[in-house]
Amino acid sequence: MPEASGDAPVGAAPVALSGPERSLLLALRKREGSALDEESLGREVGLPADQVRGSLQRLRSKHLARVEEEHETISRLTPKGEGAFARGLPERRFLDALQQHGGSLTPDQVTEAGLDDEERSAAIGILRRRGFLAEGPPFRLKSDTRIREGFLPEETVLKQVAEEGTDVDPAIVEALERRGLVRRDHRSIKRWSVSEEGRRLPLAPEGEELLGSLTPDLLRSGGWRGRTFRPYDVRAAVPYLTGARPNPYIAWLEEFEEVLVGLGFEQAEGPLLETEFWNNDALFMPQDHPARSIHDALSVEGVEGRPPPPDLLARVAAVHEGRPLPGMTAPLGPGWPGSYDVRVAVRPVLRSQTTAVSARFLARNPRPPFRMFSIDRNFRHEEIDARHHLEFHQCEGVIGEEGLDLRHLIGVFTTLADAIGLREMKIRPSYFPFTEPSIEGYVRHPRLGWMEVFPGGVLRPEVLRPLGVEVPVLAWGIGVTRLAMVALGCNDIRELFQGDLAALTGGSP
Repeated sequence: MPEASGDAPVGAAPVALSGPERSLLLALRKREGSALDEESLGREVGLPADQVRGSLQRLRSKHLARVEEEHETISRLTPKGEGAFARGLPERRFLDALQQHGGSLTPDQVTEAGLDDEERSAAIGILRRRGFLAEGPPFRLKSDTRIREGFLPEETVLKQVAEEGTDVDPAIVEALERRGLVRRDHRSIKRWSVSEEGRRLPLAPEGEELLGSLTPDLLRSGGWRGRTFRPYDVRAAVPYLTGARPNPYIAWLEEFEEVLVGLGFEQAEGPLLETEFWNNDALFMPQDHPARSIHDALSVEGVEGRPPPPDLLARVAAVHEGRPLPGMTAPLGPGWPGSYDVRVAVRPVLRSQTTAVSARFLARNPRPPFRMFSIDRNFRHEEIDARHHLEFHQCEGVIGEEGLDLRHLIGVFTTLADAIGLREMKIRPSYFPFTEPSIEGYVRHPRLGWMEVFPGGVLRPEVLRPLGVEVPVLAWGIGVTRLAMVALGCNDIRELFQGDLAALTGGSP
């Protein structure tokens, strides 16, 4: 079969070039020995950017062009940063005000200097952390502090970023980014060059077709004279036909499953058609929660939901109403306002979160230790865009044993991100009705920016005690569909569910 390099022989199959492909190939030949970016090529041949990208990819698929990809990070000022660059950093303006008032500032004088509450807090915090500012008010510099060149390195870096400098201190840029003064844009640059096959390929004059074979008519008429023949290579293999291939998205999900199995997790499943009880009530989500309305969950008509066991239903109702569980003298918490409605509990819905699988698992397996995961479909009434879809996969998981806390959950998220090759991740506090404390983990998509993919936390007693669980339980509902977008280089979630056979089979029809 032909090799996948840019110099694979061409000859058994005709090489047909469109007008834009021909123009781009000629432009690459003129610059043989150097690589050109797509923007420069577009200017040279006078073609729009989208047409240039598509034509270059087709030249690459025909082994006539090569591409090298470079990644770079560009730092730019945010609107807030532009204001700070024009007026000065808050800490600089604070120091200037100190000098203007003889080395001592009252809070009112800080306000008169034009610093709002946010800027004043930032300036005071920065100067105190560096040991420059004495305790106040009134605010004073410490006696041994000397304002000298480089006293505030952020000023230098802010100026370098504003002037599009390249040799900047990354640690200070990161600090300015946290303050909202700088943003870092990540982009890739593709540089194209002609391949050996593209250099050797004969090109007919514009408007003339290449001759593919020498026929008796051409020999008799002499019409072959002055014409260009299509190249023919006896070494070229016949077209390679492949059988069925796995869907790339499904194959990636199976690889993710293998990672979790390798970490000691067992896999569980649950029904797609759920009741409100398992989808929400058992997770201590109030029955009037907005996410349970038609704006999120998808209800099902024409079927009846099956109620849970009566004793379990009674325990879940007790925590919702703030009553003690059987055998307890005090309630676990205040519960939610209003009375628990059993009619809502048995209402059928399409599962909106795989956390319902965790609830069913814990009810069947309350005794520790346990590690469970489930990767399955969920359905929500979402506004479809590049990040959201009516149907998506979640990776639900729980770990239960003595001594667990939030640090272990962060370790799980970090381990999973490393296992699938993700290097940029950040975690922040969050809120979910069924976990406390709760966190959200974000990964960076090269085009869509930061996306939430790792929500989780420690399940609340109101979830665990009715199910019979007495140990701490870590739980999460990882957005594996979004993770797959990053891992597979997909810029739109809809591409993962498309029916384009050429795209799914790597370009083969």
